[in-house]
Amino acid sequence: MSATNLTMSTGIPGSFSSLKKMDSLPGSLQQPMAVELKGKVKVQRSRTSRAQRVRVAGVRNMAPEVVEMEPASQGSQLLVPRQKYCESIHKPVRRKTRTVSIGGVTVGSEHPIRVQTMTTTDTKDVKGTVEQVMRIADRGCDIVRITVQGKKEADACYEIKNTLVQKGYNIPLVADIHFAPSIAMKVADCFDKIRINPGNFADRRAQFEILEYTEADYQEELRHIEEVFTPLVEKCKKLGRAMRIGTNHGSLSDRIMSYYGDSPRGMVESAFEFARICRKHDYHNFLFSMKASNPVVMVQAYRLLVSEMYVNNWDYPLHLGVTEAGEGEDGRMKSAIGIGALLQDGLGDTIRVSLTEAPEEEIDPCTKLANLGMKISAEQKGVAEFEEKHRRYFDFQRRTGQLPLQREGELVDYRNVLHRDGSVLMSVTLDQLKNPEVLYRDLATKLIIGMPYKDLATVDTILLNKLPEVADRASRLAVKRLTDVGIGVLTPLAEQLANPLPHAMALATLDEIISGAHENLPAGTRLAVTLRGDEPEEQLAKLKDLDLIMLLLYIPEGDEKSSRVHASRRLFEYLQTNDINFPVIHHLKFPANTHRDDLVIKSGSEAGAMLVDGLGDGVLLEAADLDFDFLRNTSFGMLQGCRMRNTKTEYVSCPSCGRTLFDLQDVSAEIREKTDHLPGVSIAIMGCIVNGPGEMADADFGYVGGAPGKIDLYVGKEVVRRGIAMEKATNELIGLIKEHGRWVDPEPSEV
Repeated sequence: MSATNLTMSTGIPGSFSSLKKMDSLPGSLQQPMAVELKGKVKVQRSRTSRAQRVRVAGVRNMAPEVVEMEPASQGSQLLVPRQKYCESIHKPVRRKTRTVSIGGVTVGSEHPIRVQTMTTTDTKDVKGTVEQVMRIADRGCDIVRITVQGKKEADACYEIKNTLVQKGYNIPLVADIHFAPSIAMKVADCFDKIRINPGNFADRRAQFEILEYTEADYQEELRHIEEVFTPLVEKCKKLGRAMRIGTNHGSLSDRIMSYYGDSPRGMVESAFEFARICRKHDYHNFLFSMKASNPVVMVQAYRLLVSEMYVNNWDYPLHLGVTEAGEGEDGRMKSAIGIGALLQDGLGDTIRVSLTEAPEEEIDPCTKLANLGMKISAEQKGVAEFEEKHRRYFDFQRRTGQLPLQREGELVDYRNVLHRDGSVLMSVTLDQLKNPEVLYRDLATKLIIGMPYKDLATVDTILLNKLPEVADRASRLAVKRLTDVGIGVLTPLAEQLANPLPHAMALATLDEIISGAHENLPAGTRLAVTLRGDEPEEQLAKLKDLDLIMLLLYIPEGDEKSSRVHASRRLFEYLQTNDINFPVIHHLKFPANTHRDDLVIKSGSEAGAMLVDGLGDGVLLEAADLDFDFLRNTSFGMLQGCRMRNTKTEYVSCPSCGRTLFDLQDVSAEIREKTDHLPGVSIAIMGCIVNGPGEMADADFGYVGGAPGKIDLYVGKEVVRRGIAMEKATNELIGLIKEHGRWVDPEPSEV
């Protein structure tokens, strides 16, 4: 690490606190890290009034240890803690944890990363639940969670457990508990693990009210939590049950949000309150989770959690998940970004990929991610140690490359070959140029009388690894029409030297730059460079003398030398240290016969892991035998999942469970069919109210199960219509979108 160890003064806590609010933070993260609660809000509570302003800096009761310090911002004299959040920033080393026993399954760093899912049946339907658990177990799942919301469900759990054992299934069962301490006590007699949500186990359901607390008031609340929670801790300890302290970004209590904001820091403190009670009673068979539907929030919350555990010398395992990820490639991509980014740093001991699909369908992508995490931690491929000063571990600050500027006398406009919110590049073959109209559609251009025009989700630049011959006028005309509307054309330096194409940008390797081969290009040719990121600094220094339109960051698949993620971090550190602000595109090329899910998970966990840290300006995915539409949609999906470029309707969609009050898969499909043409609009589709209002923090509109057959509609976190009959609810949702001026009619399909 770059900073010097300094003893903390009383003015700066020994736990992480950034004192600078970043303008580039996503909305849900825009909380000042030193929070001053102001104003009086009258709230009817049985406890004492909240009248005194309370200043909070850092997580409560964290140990004021000696920690590393760094400037709060570049050039600032104010120092803030720079805490360790993983074993190594130079290579993937699995974080050392204690072992937690869940039935017959052990979880922790000495064991494989375990795969989990959750049933979607009504828990009272013993036969249906047992059959679903058996299907899940047969697909290779290690642990299964079942919602237990009331006494009838708890009674059914005994029969579920007994029936599974009689049928020879010993897969550990986890009770998912919200709002019901007494039910947790009951089901602990038969299930192997209890998942409690700190946001609603002892606190009331969030009303999103700003409360004010004196320190005495706050301590009274903590005593109440201990009183309610301690019996469960003692019972789990006595019976050898495990526990997950599972914070959800969407269900923080008003108390926590009032004190810490709707933030990763609040998520961590919510969990720590319960962990301290466990430790007080010498109970340690538990693990943590920090789930959110926004991968940026999720990654930062887990990092902050781990950094606080390092400060306190705690070693509890982690369950990873992006909640309400959705379905299809989008759901898999969001999960790959969030879970994959943490696995790259050796974090994570169990995982779940939460999809709005049958739970059996979660197992395969979950297993792929688990295998990826185990593989990279075993190989420990990384880069030589380097000093990292610029990457923001706990808050989002994007490093934005300088977009191309237009030069005097240029005949084509290069300003649009990259996009300010993140660029998508695609590789195009000579065969594709033979059928221009199909190619233009594949690039997502608008066609007017056969001529292409850029649209919201049009590919920004194409890579032509081979150029058409000069005599192939039709293919060259097809390319010219793309450059005429601002779509860039990139081609290898050797191709541009041997078979020049007017206005194409030349892509040189760093070796070609060092040899001077690029000096043979015609004057005025725009130049890009491809490199690995792990080159010696004396070679990277050649970049300082160049005028580049972009950098492509590429390490071949299966490379034995370096990790793509760690080499990328090293390159970005070099660029920022030397004030080199070229845009950087993450270039991944996949071998033949790569499965679609493998591409999504690998690209999300490698390129997505960089973008979620604000490091990168776009992506180029190549896979010769996968269809063009899939690659383009996956690329745009990655940018949107990393909260960069929004090109389609965003859906926050829960994966369903026994609490769900309608058929989520069918309803989600219906809503998507009617609203998927609304880029910039975010719609939450939630089966029940447990996480609904809170997890819709990033959503514009919400469709939430309020009662059997009835739907509540939300604008943001506020319910605006209640008890709508399901058959009318989708149209009512569309009407609500129209009322708020966010609706546009879909364009007619081309014939």
